[in-house]
Amino acid sequence: MILVSACLAGLNCKYSGGNNYNEEIFQMVKRGEAIPICPEQLGGLSTPRKPAEIRIIDGKRHVITNDGTDVTENFECGAKEVLELAKKLEIKTAILQARSPSCGVGKIYSGEFNGQLVDGNGILAEMLLENGIEVGNI
Repeated sequence: MILVSACLAGLNCKYSGGNNYNEEIFQMVKRGEAIPICPEQLGGLSTPRKPAEIRIIDGKRHVITNDGTDVTENFECGAKEVLELAKKLEIKTAILQARSPSCGVGKIYSGEFNGQLVDGNGILAEMLLENGIEVGNI
């Protein structure tokens, strides 16, 4: 069993209210091989919601919406919920949505809402990696 970003399975949980449908991921969920998760919704954020990006403020990662609201606590809470599920189910692998402030691996948006990518991981991706769970992006 693996974890997958729910938006990849076609669930409308993306910040814009849409999804990032991927047929292969959808079929994995349909066959019972993958569990769809959305850490942002699990953290209490609504769909749709304001776009958010990670910024470093005073040496600490913060998730800030495009109107300046700090939603770090929501992102961290949702990531902890996903990690708890992964541990309970002994999940070792996750396939997550690229570039997301939750799920991005290796590259995320700059925090300036300018479309520029920078090196880094999303909040959930980082937490999973720190706990020995292999994470990949689509």
